[in-house]
Amino acid sequence: MRLTTKTNLAARVLMACAINEGRTLRSVEIAEACNASLNHLLLVVGALQAHGFVETIRGRNGGLRLARSPAKISIGEVFRVFEAGVPFAECFSPDTNTCPLTASCRLKSFVSRAVEAFYHELDMVTLHDLTKGNCGLDELLLVRDSIEGACTGAAFN
Repeated sequence: MRLTTKTNLAARVLMACAINEGRTLRSVEIAEACNASLNHLLLVVGALQAHGFVETIRGRNGGLRLARSPAKISIGEVFRVFEAGVPFAECFSPDTNTCPLTASCRLKSFVSRAVEAFYHELDMVTLHDLTKGNCGLDELLLVRDSIEGACTGAAFN
């Protein structure tokens, strides 16, 4: 199984927001921290906002932040939003299926159950589980004030 780039990026955006909880982040900051294209990130942010995961603020001091607490965001729910329109295999799409085995093949039912088990496991994981106490993510995703540390070692009179 392979996740789409949008799903992967959605998880990164949410983790960045959770690590910086209580702070409004600019999309460009997140794109830079997550090594992502700003254009792709903006598409993902739009979908995250539409589904109530983040809220966006327009204007000079605008940006985005979590719309719910990290403990209330299920990773399974996020993945379903971004993966729902992507058929797992050709036979899962009635519009484009050309597999000649469809009428007699039993594999589809087993794969369906496996995919549902995958989502079930992710339903039990929250954004809080991924970020709380994760020092590695803190180091990678924490956005510091631009003036913080700018004067380190400088003496002021």
